[in-house]
Amino acid sequence: MLLSIDHVQKSYPGGRPVLNDVSLTLEQGQTLALTGESGSGKSTLLHLVAALDGFDGGEITLDGRPMSSLNDIERAALRRNTLSLVFQQFNLIPSLTIAQNLSIHARLAKREDPEWIEHLTKRLGLADLRNRYPEQLSGGQQQRVAIGRAMAIRPRLLLADEPTGNLDETASAVVLDLMLSLVADTGAALLLVTHSNEIANRLDRRAHLTGGRIE
Repeated sequence: MLLSIDHVQKSYPGGRPVLNDVSLTLEQGQTLALTGESGSGKSTLLHLVAALDGFDGGEITLDGRPMSSLNDIERAALRRNTLSLVFQQFNLIPSLTIAQNLSIHARLAKREDPEWIEHLTKRLGLADLRNRYPEQLSGGQQQRVAIGRAMAIRPRLLLADEPTGNLDETASAVVLDLMLSLVADTGAALLLVTHSNEIANRLDRRAHLTGGRIE
């Protein structure tokens, strides 16, 4: 089992519960859509899996490592080497070219593979744009760069939080197709937060959060 979320509890300061006894599993190569209304805890759960925040009870185990046992350095290493994130906001570095944005995650992780990054560049339709800067690209093009950057380390787990939320319908379809294709090619697992039933139906499984619980 690549990812195990076991009876996880999370409350905001002041004691208001966000996640209540949430349990999920995800195997290598599987894709899972996490759906639910705004405020149901979807993004919070994604942040816990990404080791960006701590939980109050239960356990999250990724690649055999219980997250409750990791210190800050080990959590950072997990984000560099094992998992990657794609958010609704593209979070590209405006002072870097597209080519530099694509490779920066892998370079920081000391796992840069020029041939793989070149492959990603071509697969994502970015070969003619590599010397441009983010502000010169459309929203769909920027999100393709963000996906390429996330896949550059060949993560075992890709986390995506509403990755097509800022895109029109045509760009959304292209971006989702490319993401699912790359995930399938690399054997990565995908945990994707979405409000869209159409997107959720294209993934292997779905879990629905309501009031901090899995239905």
